[in-house]
Amino acid sequence: MTTPVHVGLRPPRARFEGGTATLHAYVEQVVAAGLDHLCVGDHVSFRGGHGYDGLVQATALAMLSPLPVHTSVYLLALRHPVAVARQLSSLAQLAPGRVVLGVGLGGDDRHEFEVLGLDPATRGRRMDECLTVLRALLAGETVDFDGDHVALHDARVLPTPPMAVPVLVGGRSEAALRRAALLSDGWLGVFVDAPRWGGARRRVEELAATAGRDPAPAQHGLAVWCGFADTGPDATRLLGAEMESLYARPFADFARYAPCGTPDIVAAALAPYAAEGCTTFNLIPVAATDAAAIEGCAAVRAALRA
Repeated sequence: MTTPVHVGLRPPRARFEGGTATLHAYVEQVVAAGLDHLCVGDHVSFRGGHGYDGLVQATALAMLSPLPVHTSVYLLALRHPVAVARQLSSLAQLAPGRVVLGVGLGGDDRHEFEVLGLDPATRGRRMDECLTVLRALLAGETVDFDGDHVALHDARVLPTPPMAVPVLVGGRSEAALRRAALLSDGWLGVFVDAPRWGGARRRVEELAATAGRDPAPAQHGLAVWCGFADTGPDATRLLGAEMESLYARPFADFARYAPCGTPDIVAAALAPYAAEGCTTFNLIPVAATDAAAIEGCAAVRAALRA
């Protein structure tokens, strides 16, 4: 049986800055539009100090709607895994079965690690250790672990989530794909074209099979920026301004991975990913209004499901 495509969106940062009523009104529009889930990003101190805590935002969204909430992605290597396990345990009690933890390295700003007293060069190894510990704690295990970056004895976090929290690993490198194959329930791509996305998915499943994982990771997705407007140039202008402000890089660096235009054009750009086996799309929409962004995402969902 074919797995249906699930499409969710990330609310804009400004909606979290206007108070609960503003955020609630936005979420109600998302629910009414028939989208499958909500998602959030995460940063501690990005490019001069900007950021927002992904699990705090995920909790807010989970309390305002019945939809699942995905972190896409949470920078796990910046935190201690026992503290994160406690946060997830608490959130899972509030929203059982509605939390999906996507994790990634977040290497766009090395200083984000440095301000926390961490060496950016160790972030991959730190992530592996944090993820190993976190998964064991979420499973209710008592953990003894002596790694290069995480060391603990007789650690346990209760209550165990009433329903398992799926963990997805983001990243494009071979190390990230291996991490997804060995330590996750699926892989989450970003800034990759459809052929590379499909090749990465197959690589994850191949590595998982070699390691004897059964079942193999199967919840594979894509986080993707997209711009909506009646014309391609207008959509490109809106999306380009937003991404350049955030990443401090020209939009040309991202343009091939960030579809712009009408919902039909965006859906056509994403259809090849679905053909390669992508079943979860975390859209980061930019449009002239909230309504246009939400309606655009809902139209993309309808087209991909058709």
